[in-house]
Amino acid sequence: PSWVPEDIFPTKTASSQINYWQPLGTLYVAASLLEAGHEVRFLNGAFLSHDEIIDETERYKPDFAGIYSTTFGWSMAKNTAGDIRRRMKDVFIVAGGPYPIALKGGCLEDAKSLDAVVTGEGEATLVELLERLSRGIPLNGLKGLAYREGDLVVENPPRPLIDDLDSLPFPARELLGKSDSYIPPPATYRRRPVAVVISSRGCNRRCIFCFQIDRQRAKGIRYRSIDNVMKEIEHCLRQGYREIKFIDDTLAADYGRALELAEEIRRRGLDFTWFASACVHQVDRRLLKAFRDAGCWAILMGAESGVQKNLNTLRKGITLEQIRRAVRDAKDVGLRVFTPFLIGIPGETYEEALKTIDFACELDPDMANFHSLTPFPGTDLFDNLERFGTVSDDLKDYTYQGAAFTPYTMGRDDIRELRQIAFRRFYSRPGFLIRRLLSIRTLHDVVISAKGLKGLLWLWLKRDLFHPNTGR
Repeated sequence: PSWVPEDIFPTKTASSQINYWQPLGTLYVAASLLEAGHEVRFLNGAFLSHDEIIDETERYKPDFAGIYSTTFGWSMAKNTAGDIRRRMKDVFIVAGGPYPIALKGGCLEDAKSLDAVVTGEGEATLVELLERLSRGIPLNGLKGLAYREGDLVVENPPRPLIDDLDSLPFPARELLGKSDSYIPPPATYRRRPVAVVISSRGCNRRCIFCFQIDRQRAKGIRYRSIDNVMKEIEHCLRQGYREIKFIDDTLAADYGRALELAEEIRRRGLDFTWFASACVHQVDRRLLKAFRDAGCWAILMGAESGVQKNLNTLRKGITLEQIRRAVRDAKDVGLRVFTPFLIGIPGETYEEALKTIDFACELDPDMANFHSLTPFPGTDLFDNLERFGTVSDDLKDYTYQGAAFTPYTMGRDDIRELRQIAFRRFYSRPGFLIRRLLSIRTLHDVVISAKGLKGLLWLWLKRDLFHPNTGR
């Protein structure tokens, strides 16, 4: 559906600008449908208005329409499905994505224009669904699907997760159009265009705020072979991409495999830069140096809080000292370090949030973000809301910026105020500003610094940046 990235990553903050990442999950599904012999058209609501999407869909006259939806985007997804149905009575409309996966048949109860929702990984489910529809075979027993049968909503059994990730075709990036339209936040890349790649699926950790299809973590992490990952990287380079952003939940969960990947990238001598994500307790100086030597220029490592009690509440499984060590080691070997933090953790007080801001300044990463903790459906936080705090009824608040969740220990305006304090303090430090100025080497560095300065001015000039009633 049509959406505006500004709604999620406003330009008027110090570290988040426009955010056009490639929709990797949708491109995997599209690739599987293409491989099965179907004609596929991809419409991205980041670049099209609602009316343009409906008009383009009507011109294309599809037999089948798939709509991706997050929690934040559910109302737009419903509107899109409704308007497609009004224009095209016979098209079969399916929704997928995190929100439909979490709510399953509940989405069909809420959106009468939908015929079905995918309740897990979509590649095999949609290929089988289209095969059945084309042959007139009933949908009962089709694993991974909830569907409408007359006035009833039927939830079929879940589909097993895909074990052999190497068997999947590479994401259909050729459907994106101009790859350079997908411009990530300026400070998060060195070269353009940027391709998003995932070398594994799943996570074996149990953070209360993280959505996973495998709720019980029964499958743990499913890995692609190093050779398969390298073939995709080479494929991206042939398509013209010059940087890779790995979006694995943690690239270093298997230390030996992460080291092997870095060594193979270096051995092949390919011309690209890359960005990694990892958990602080899974990296050391040796691995970080191997990343750097293979062309990695930056790493994101979740810090979340500067108070151990609150890390324990989140079930992060890490310590403050592990965070300090990982950030220090990454900086020492020459990597840029990105560290996200959370405000509004269950049980967190206003004073503890200030300690987290102090901790962020102590760590002194190259970039820090301060998100509102968000209770996305399908997470333990969402399932235990009465125990942890209160929640907004407006799904449009379900972004990292919207303060959808408020713990019993602080107010919603407190969260918004603390976020503004955090951005102001972190990005206004003289040492940070001087270091950024001295690091300018290229025109891209100038652009990043200019946008950062604009965000910093907004943080100081507009006191109610995150809410019109901010204040204590």
